This record gives sequence, C-alpha cells and structure tokens, in this order.
Amino acid sequence: MKNLAALWVLACLLLAGCRTQSNVPSSYKGKPFKDQYYKAGAQAIPGRVELAYYDLGGEGVAYHDATPENLGAALNHTGGHLRPGIEPYLAFFRENEGVDISYTKDWADFNHPNKVDPKVNQLYIGWEDDGEWTNYTVNVRKAGLYRIITVYGNHDNHAQLLVNGQPAAELKLPEDMGDWHNWNQATVGYIRFEHEGLNLLTFKYNSGANWAYLDFVFESE
Repeated sequence: MKNLAALWVLACLLLAGCRTQSNVPSSYKGKPFKDQYYKAGAQAIPGRVELAYYDLGGEGVAYHDATPENLGAALNHTGGHLRPGIEPYLAFFRENEGVDISYTKDWADFNHPNKVDPKVNQLYIGWEDDGEWTNYTVNVRKAGLYRIITVYGNHDNHAQLLVNGQPAAELKLPEDMGDWHNWNQATVGYIRFEHEGLNLLTFKYNSGANWAYLDFVFESE
C-alpha cells in the first residue's frame, strides 16, 4: 500500500494533476486565452492578470459588453490614433470581439505628468459601461489572502471580483485622477482564494475608469 501511495504521488507530480485541479464550475464553457503569440495558458496567481487576456468563448460566456464592437480597436483604425511603430497586433488587439481595448499612447497617456506612468503600449480595458464583465481562468498556485494592485485611469467605478461565481472582493480606486488618461497605481482591495488550481475569476465593472491589469500579491495563508 505504501508503495502504491508513493507511486500515486509521483504520478500526480509528474502530470501536474495536483497543481492543476480545476475548481471552475462545470457549466462554464470558456477557455484560457491564447493566440499566435500568447501561449502560456491560464494566468498565474500570485502574479499579474492582464485584463485584456480575458477568456475565449465570446459574449455571454467569456465576457459581457454593452456594444458588439471593440471600440478601442475601431478608434485606432481612424486617423491620428496609431502610436508610431506600434504593431497591428497591439493596435487592434482582439478587434473582432466586444470588449473595448486600447493601449497607452504618447499623445494621450504620456504628454502630461501621471502619478504613476503605465508601461508603454500597455493594453487596457476602457469604454466601460455599467454591468459589463470579463472572465479569466486563473491558476492559483498558493491558496490564501492576496493584496490586489492595479494601474488605472480616471475614477472609481465600483468594480468587484467573483471567484467561481461567488462574490470575493470589492475593488476601490482610491483617488479620482480627473481624466481617463491620467494614470495611477494603487492597492485596490484584498481577496482570498480558498483553493489552489484552476479557478474562474470574474471582473465586474461599471462606467468611469480604464483598467490595465490586476497584480495579486500573496499576503498570508
């Protein structure tokens, strides 16, 4: 029996079964984002969850957006909105989907002082409307309490996070920056992940802010 138990543990480790246990609701049909460039699979926690990398699955599954058009990509197709040297991959990121995505530009985001500068060409979700949301299949590598840090523009929009369909965190943008393209970085909340492995993280938001990413920093068990 001891030998069988040892073999099971070894097989589990080799196959990464213990680390990739899924807690995602069985009814969920979305899949972790991937494309010709991003192939890393579910984004890891602790770590950074890029909000533009929401799941595959489309409207009503991986996201809900008030408009069927990616308004950021559409704007970037108009004159004067392309940053010199920007790759089409970033300028028109996920342009055939409804979530509104753009990237940081010299004339809009870096032509004035920011409290904290975002990364050049940082993708972000903008044009947000009340009741919109995006889903992320994440790989939680350590259960416990996490501090959440983001880079944002404008003001608080009463966002929240759900884990596997259950409310898990209220997100508060602490300072009104006065403009969509005036950026700040701040701790915006805390969240507890009860289970390691794959979890479904839902980001719900309303109008009023641009959001770039969520950093999850481990605090305690």
